[in-house]
Amino acid sequence: MNPEINIPEIVQEVTAAFYRYEKALNANDVAVLDELFWNNALTLRYGIGEQLYGHAEIAAFRSGRDPKSVADRELLKVWIVTYGRDFGTANCEFRRHGDTRLGRQSHTWMRTPEGWRIVAAHVSFVGNATPMKK
Repeated sequence: MNPEINIPEIVQEVTAAFYRYEKALNANDVAVLDELFWNNALTLRYGIGEQLYGHAEIAAFRSGRDPKSVADRELLKVWIVTYGRDFGTANCEFRRHGDTRLGRQSHTWMRTPEGWRIVAAHVSFVGNATPMKK
C-alpha cells in the first residue's frame, strides 16, 4: 500500500511545525527547540561539527551553546513532502547573514501524541554559494 503523498492539510501542519522551528532557531528559543525534537533515545541530529544521538545529547548541545553563535539566516528554498498523515520531511537551503556559504538542512518529522516532532535532522554547508541570477 502506498501512502497518500502531500495531503494538503498534512502539508500545512508540517509546514507550520517547520516554521515554528525556524522561528525558535533564529531566536535561540531552547525550550521550543527541545520540545520540537522527539524526546527519545532514537532521535538523531547531525550538525555542522557534531553528531548527536538521542534527545538528551541534542538538548545538552542546545543548552551549552553560546547564544551569540546562533545567526539569523535567510531561507532560500523550502521543500516539504508528507507521506500519509503521520510522516513528512522538510528540507531547506539557507544562507546565514554575512556568510557566503550555502547551508542545507533536512528534518524528518513524525506525528506523535504530543504533536509533530523531529526524529532525525542534518545540517551541513556546501562550498561557496552560487550567485543567484536575476
